[in-house]
Amino acid sequence: MKKQYIIPIFVPHLGCPNDCIFCNQKSISGQKENITKFKAKKIIDDYLKNIKDTDAQIEIAFFGGSFTAIEAEKQEELLKLANEYIENGKVQSIRISTRPDCINKEILKRLKKYQVKTIELGVQSANDYILKRSNRGHTFSDVKKASKMIRWNGFKLGHQMMVGLPESTRIDEINTAKALVKLKPKMVRIYPVLVVKNTRLEEEYKNGEYEPLSIVQAVEVCKEIVRIFADKNIDIIRVGLQNTDEICEPDNKNSQVVAGPYHPAFRQLVESGMWYDSIVSKIKKLNVKVKEVEVSVNPIDSNNVIGHKKENVKKLKDTYDVDLILKQDENIKQGKSKIEITKVYNN
Repeated sequence: MKKQYIIPIFVPHLGCPNDCIFCNQKSISGQKENITKFKAKKIIDDYLKNIKDTDAQIEIAFFGGSFTAIEAEKQEELLKLANEYIENGKVQSIRISTRPDCINKEILKRLKKYQVKTIELGVQSANDYILKRSNRGHTFSDVKKASKMIRWNGFKLGHQMMVGLPESTRIDEINTAKALVKLKPKMVRIYPVLVVKNTRLEEEYKNGEYEPLSIVQAVEVCKEIVRIFADKNIDIIRVGLQNTDEICEPDNKNSQVVAGPYHPAFRQLVESGMWYDSIVSKIKKLNVKVKEVEVSVNPIDSNNVIGHKKENVKKLKDTYDVDLILKQDENIKQGKSKIEITKVYNN
């Protein structure tokens, strides 16, 4: 399989018609100035210089702001630049992220002209009350309409959803995942809400009007959501915000995070938790008191089985007095496991 690279170009707040309660894109992206054609070209060229794999699949991705909401002339300028790299064979595809209410036939025609392949929609929730509470400025009806148009016009559809929005519950978030499955995205991103500086959510947090999820709470609900998407073979391309100089521990002086379920290995916490649940479930089905269990998995899954900082190994020992022995087997399919009880207690 060819290795894939993404060249990220952030367009913070260039096109957003309003400020969502949780959002400060310039803080999240670490980019204080709006993008220009010349800055974008430099970013692309710098990335390409560092990609040594001549057989790589490279994609230019416009992230951050609502790309299709920016003025048409600016869209054309950036898309034309990106498309030139496709035409000369240096890049294979283009990806954009945007709002559900900023998709129409004319916009899709423009994106297709410049060979955009993937469109990600910031959905956040399927509950219209929560969308309004978060000042999203669109409804879930807009999401359904945009998703269908994107798929019907031959683009790859991606969705982004959030966990822990103001007044959102676990049930709301499970229902959002189920609603998105029905719209048939190829990929999803799952973001636990962080309280970021210079946002309305920060004001609510400081006033005691909003309480963010704890890491444990966020991990538990994300485990359920990941299962929903995984069961439908939908590619989960991110769980948690990417760790950057700005998105890091709240006690770091450079961090833009005030509070919330931040963890540098959040996805691993979620996937490790899922493996732990699976192992415990299989042990409980056995009519013996297990002392040692041998778990064979694909090498790719090894770290998640053991857990972040060997958390699963420690938790199995502390909670059930079970020793976990890990074996790697390349013949086992990723995500699958073979569990063998190697020692039991006599009594």
